[in-house]
Amino acid sequence: MTSRAGAPGQRASGAWRWPALAMFAVGYGANQFVPLLAVYRHDLALSDASATAIFGVYAVGLVPGFLVGGPASDRYGRRRIMISFAAVSLLATVVLITGSWGPAGLYAGRLLTGVVSGTVFTVGTAWIKELSGRAPGAAARRAALALTAGFGVGPLVAGLLAQWAPLPTVLPYLLHLALGGTALALLPRAPETRPASSGGRWQLIPAAARTSRFRRVVAPMAPWVFGSVTLVFTTLPAHGVGPLPGIGVAFSGFLAAAALSAGLGGQRWGRHLLGSGDARAMVLGLAAVTTGVLAAALATARPGLLPVVAAALVLGVGYGVCLVGGLREVERLATPEQLGGLVAVYYSLAYSGLAIPFLLALAAPQVGYPPALLLVAAAALATGVIVSVQSRRNR
Repeated sequence: MTSRAGAPGQRASGAWRWPALAMFAVGYGANQFVPLLAVYRHDLALSDASATAIFGVYAVGLVPGFLVGGPASDRYGRRRIMISFAAVSLLATVVLITGSWGPAGLYAGRLLTGVVSGTVFTVGTAWIKELSGRAPGAAARRAALALTAGFGVGPLVAGLLAQWAPLPTVLPYLLHLALGGTALALLPRAPETRPASSGGRWQLIPAAARTSRFRRVVAPMAPWVFGSVTLVFTTLPAHGVGPLPGIGVAFSGFLAAAALSAGLGGQRWGRHLLGSGDARAMVLGLAAVTTGVLAAALATARPGLLPVVAAALVLGVGYGVCLVGGLREVERLATPEQLGGLVAVYYSLAYSGLAIPFLLALAAPQVGYPPALLLVAAAALATGVIVSVQSRRNR
């Protein structure tokens, strides 16, 4: 069946809010797990290796979600794919509820959450672009806002509920089911923007991803998008502060929310750079990431609440500016037929940054966290120089 594309007037209206709400709900569900992991460590007596694997299996699910979801929506339409996977998001949350009885439910639920997230983030970003009219950078800001707000609110609410409310491994998920169900019910209000088509080649890697501008400017920056803010979820709570009896779970949720709130501020600031046609937003974002990692090195050398919060805020700003800057470049480079596929490649590269905290954890036992973080900061600085130089050479 061929879906009807929305009329131009519909595309320029507020219809983008419905896929944005779905992205918010899925992002909320993905990151609500951050503070809950501390609860599972205690209740299920998880080892460090098991806890890290449960957290990381999400990234395994992201890969097929990104690489298949975007091209599938280019071929079969945004609406059909988005509604289907927004529904699967609710199933993933139900599976996570069973994790109270054993780690198998956590592995399965996190893997399924990854598949859903990869698909919804990719398709939703492309759909918002097509529903946002022609205002330069508007779609990139809206998609980044939806994603970041969900990532930030989820751990904050889940952390508060898990710390002080009853049923800490059930109640947060029930709230997400209500949110996700509402988003799913409203999603059909958005018109289709890309009719289904049986013609054309299926391209996992679109031609735009092979341009020199994408390969030499966007691709080097992309891993720092989530590589930066993931340090706030993993390294800083564990190594930047001492024990926090009675508030540890809530604090980890607060720290994540603070960083992502700073990311929202960074996106608002970075919007003034998005219409320039150069890489200023990405370069300044990488400068903020470098500064934030240096602050994280200081926090791990001299643990305390103030240094940790300061590092989290600066890393959040870097995340926000890099995310929206990269999305704007994707908009500029992609043709309508390649938009979903190029968004998928961009997010795949961005999420590869989840390996940064893992590599840091491997190096830290040998040299300590402060020196290891200094190496990470040097790598971020070098990336900023490369992006700046290559942007001028590859307009």
